[in-house]
Amino acid sequence: MQKHMLKNLSPGNIFSSVLEINEMLKKMPQRLNKFLYLLSNNKLRIKVDTIDELRLTRDLQKIANRITLGAILASLIIGAALLMNVKTEFEIFGYPGFAMLLFLFAAGCGIALAINIFLYDEWKRTKKKPPSILN
Repeated sequence: MQKHMLKNLSPGNIFSSVLEINEMLKKMPQRLNKFLYLLSNNKLRIKVDTIDELRLTRDLQKIANRITLGAILASLIIGAALLMNVKTEFEIFGYPGFAMLLFLFAAGCGIALAINIFLYDEWKRTKKKPPSILN
């Protein structure tokens, strides 16, 4: 530590430090006057870079909706699997009809969710407008 301090105490380093302090002291009154003027006239501005809260909450809402839809689809699949053991007269492909309808509905919703995630989010990343299915 002492060796490092002795290196920094060379005449060249001391002279450059004195010049920097001199320059700072010359500019200080002007900077202080400008600061006090802005402060007294209520024109002082502070720039703060923050995250985009609106986008963050929108994206978190989208994530929560997808998780919820996934949980609902999982419960439909589990319910349909439990209903597979119930014998009924209504059958589709030799399986209980209501259970098969639940499976098909869950599969359709899952495919729609996957398409939404892969296609719509890709268009959003590339800033292109997604194609409209209704037009």
